[in-house]
Amino acid sequence: MIEVKIQDPHSFEKAMKIFKRACQKDGFMMELKERRFYSKPSEKKRHKGKRQKKYF
Repeated sequence: MIEVKIQDPHSFEKAMKIFKRACQKDGFMMELKERRFYSKPSEKKRHKGKRQKKYF
């Protein structure tokens, strides 16, 4: 679970930026997009291989 603590009540925008960056780093948004629709196990394997090659 991602948690961002705000010390200054006027820094909500800054906290949102930190939260978005943490979600992106964790891969949370990517996982939500993947789970939006059902994908067959063979498709998951194919996409998993493409993702690993892309980043490394």
